Amino acid sequence: MILDYEPGDKVTNPKKKEWGIGQVQSIINDKVTVNFENVGKKVINAKNVELKKLGK
Repeated sequence: MILDYEPGDKVTNPKKKEWGIGQVQSIINDKVTVNFENVGKKVINAKNVELKKLGK
């Protein structure tokens, strides 16, 4: 699986818009750690949740 984001990128979780904008902290295998503005740090399984990268 190819992920189109890397640490430092801004992303959103389209299924949880209330989380706000998040910044990718780390990617280890399929686990993506994202620090979201409204809910803090979340570890996302990239196999189950497709994060949407925001344009720069």
